[in-house]
Amino acid sequence: MKKLILIRHGESEWNKLNLFTGWTDVDLTENGIKEAYEAGKLLKKEGYRPEICFTSYLKRAVKTLNNVLDAMDMDYLPVEKSWRLNEKSYGAIQGLNKAETAEKYGADQVKLWRRSYDVQPPALAMDDERSPRRDPRYNELSDSEIPLTEALKDTIARLMPYYNGHILKAFEKHDEVMVVAHGNSLRGIVKELRQMTNEEIIEFNIPTAIPYIFELDDNYKVQNHFFLGDPEVIARKMQSVANQASKK
Repeated sequence: MKKLILIRHGESEWNKLNLFTGWTDVDLTENGIKEAYEAGKLLKKEGYRPEICFTSYLKRAVKTLNNVLDAMDMDYLPVEKSWRLNEKSYGAIQGLNKAETAEKYGADQVKLWRRSYDVQPPALAMDDERSPRRDPRYNELSDSEIPLTEALKDTIARLMPYYNGHILKAFEKHDEVMVVAHGNSLRGIVKELRQMTNEEIIEFNIPTAIPYIFELDDNYKVQNHFFLGDPEVIARKMQSVANQASKK
């Protein structure tokens, strides 16, 4: 049985401020660091032994992975980073408060921008100071690859070729693989793995720094999936994500 471990990064500074983050490279809070370390301790306690790890270019995911591995005494593991695992681009609403944006545009509209499969937020201009084009880590990307806004389907379109070509391919040599990324990039992977409908994915939220375990057969078909940890804590954190647009 193959095991795929998915972890959303710990609480970030902009999570704490309830801001749309997207590709903005914000750091973890002290609580986020603690969450990541606790996730690693739990994985170690439950006997998980990933053999290779994947993460995004964004420091909140990279530092979460570092803390998870530190807690597991597995800092030596190979890590592959890709921009394709970055968070969904929130376009022109990046940096705005979620609750204030809901007050301005309506809660239903903001829920679609945040969670729907095919509704994009308003786009950034390529020369906007928030544009990834202005960030040297994305110099390798062509203008057509730079996301100025994304719906979840766009995030899936840019991450799944990487998932199939790198993450799944890693199972040819390894039995346990860990991916530390972001709420929406992971939702994209989960949607494909669980074959969720466009409507189902709207209501699905991934809590910060809670390991989400997928057990796969030799054909990479899902046999079982579950969050690791206290069910009450997991439910509370999932509800907190769902409520972000209604609290400042």
